[in-house]
Amino acid sequence: MVVDERAHRRRPISGSSVVVRQPTTIAAGRRTTHPVGRSRRARAIRTAAPHVTVAPHLAAAAASRPLMPAGHAGASGADRPGPPCPCPRRRDHFVSRLWSRFGVRALAVGLLVTGVAGGFYLESDRETQQRISDARLAAEAEQVELELLRQRRAEHQRMTVQRRTAEREATEKALATAKAEAAKAKRAEQVTQQKQQEAAARPPAATVPYTGEIPESCDEFSGNRAIGCALTLEKGWGLDQFACLNKLWNKESGWNHKAYNAASGATGIPQAVPGNKMSSAGADWQTNPATQIKWGLGYIKNRYSTPCGAWQQSQNAGYY
Repeated sequence: MVVDERAHRRRPISGSSVVVRQPTTIAAGRRTTHPVGRSRRARAIRTAAPHVTVAPHLAAAAASRPLMPAGHAGASGADRPGPPCPCPRRRDHFVSRLWSRFGVRALAVGLLVTGVAGGFYLESDRETQQRISDARLAAEAEQVELELLRQRRAEHQRMTVQRRTAEREATEKALATAKAEAAKAKRAEQVTQQKQQEAAARPPAATVPYTGEIPESCDEFSGNRAIGCALTLEKGWGLDQFACLNKLWNKESGWNHKAYNAASGATGIPQAVPGNKMSSAGADWQTNPATQIKWGLGYIKNRYSTPCGAWQQSQNAGYY
């Protein structure tokens, strides 16, 4: 769109009338009247000739009069263009206002961008600080865990050393005890062997004869068996129990009051272990068969009630 500059030129006043040209717009090869040009033209006239008073109806008629193109055949001298109108340049004012608005908007956009950038920077800085804090906390947690692991390792090593020390001491103590027991057993064996050798070197002691009565029911037996039969009946048992006793002591010692088992230390007719147990029945237990038999019958009564009970135990276990 192009505004015709001629529309802003002041027309001379003829008589009592004033001719006012409306601003026109040249578009697509034809001239059109701008609707706003009327008020602008009126203001231009008032500005250019302030000493002339124009009647309102004349001004309105002049404003409604169409603009005649330059060089028109019917143009009069009154319609000829006069000197240019000294009105302000509206285009410069419009451009200035446009630039002012643009500056304000640019400033607002700049402030907005600055705020967004500042917020982004603050958010980024906050995230960075958070990552640094998380990393520091993770490092501290790892350090604490490593310290706990070192403490546990040190405690485990200390307990291992203590356990090994205790095991070594226990082993050494057990070895010392075993050596002491072995030495003690060896000395006891040596003493026993020495006593046996001394006993074998001495002349046999005389056997103490039995001075008691032998019942007629025991006449079929002789020697230590006859003494055993008499003492069995004296203990309150019958010949049936003596039959079991005869089998038992035949197996153990063969009724020999001097019998001795070097492996177990069993001694005498009842094979008492050790033999000096029979001293409770008499001091002459080594040479008196009757003393050994009395002790054996007392042991059987207290342990198995009858000689047949002792014989059954010997058959089942191999000893009584």
